[in-house]
Amino acid sequence: MADRIDTRIQLTSDGHKPYLEAVEDAFGGEVDYAMLHKVYGNSATPDTRYSPPECIGCEKRPISGNPDDRFISTSHVERQNLTMRMSMRRFTRLTNGFSKKIENHEHAVAIHYMHYNFIRKHATLKTTPAVMAGIANRGWTMMDFVVMLEKEEATNGGRLTDYKPTASKKA
Repeated sequence: MADRIDTRIQLTSDGHKPYLEAVEDAFGGEVDYAMLHKVYGNSATPDTRYSPPECIGCEKRPISGNPDDRFISTSHVERQNLTMRMSMRRFTRLTNGFSKKIENHEHAVAIHYMHYNFIRKHATLKTTPAVMAGIANRGWTMMDFVVMLEKEEATNGGRLTDYKPTASKKA
């Protein structure tokens, strides 16, 4: 991602320690980076095994650069993660809707985001996020999406994936 960004950004992660090295590897010192560490309390009742603990506070920790305290937040990405989990069964815990191959998983995520940003009208925006951001001049339809895929396949001389159908075995 860092290679596709032309300007300096502010980045916030949760307190997961591997993010420290990942952000350093990706951005070096060219990022305003902070961690938002949530502090959780203990549950008063023992039968809350499947319930999340109560968040009793947050600690904002500047890590590198000069992050603006007003924008240290993980709310946007947490909302996006929730939307993806609720929209795609493969991200739901204890389900059989998982991807057996990483390539299938990647394609499912790409289709989800294409639909979410270009096709689905959002109630609060009254349009698609792509139109609101000025990336598209109108909301797309599923047919627009299919036509785009077919044109890309025609340009590339075949399917967009390297899927090769195999001859079915006779029982």
